[in-house]
Amino acid sequence: MIIYNVTVKIDLDVHNEWLSWMKLEHIPRVLATGLFHDHRMLRILEHDETDGITYAIQYTARNLEDYFTYQAEHAPHLQQEVADRYADKFVAFRTIMRVV
Repeated sequence: MIIYNVTVKIDLDVHNEWLSWMKLEHIPRVLATGLFHDHRMLRILEHDETDGITYAIQYTARNLEDYFTYQAEHAPHLQQEVADRYADKFVAFRTIMRVV
């Protein structure tokens, strides 16, 4: 099983709108690709929140092939939507992990 983790620090001034958009629009679009069978969104605790709140969004894929298909066919457009919508209001990095 593969975990695709996206860690995002979102600025406080857009936090509430971003959180709603992620839950109602972005995450459902990622899942609608059919390449991930589960997800969870976690708020990172014990972290300085003076300039933003940090989340980890984890998507579960059955195998690396599904992840690579997502990256090739869907990720560029979906990531661009976030960049266009929130421009300089967030920082993100992505990690791919295998469950052991």
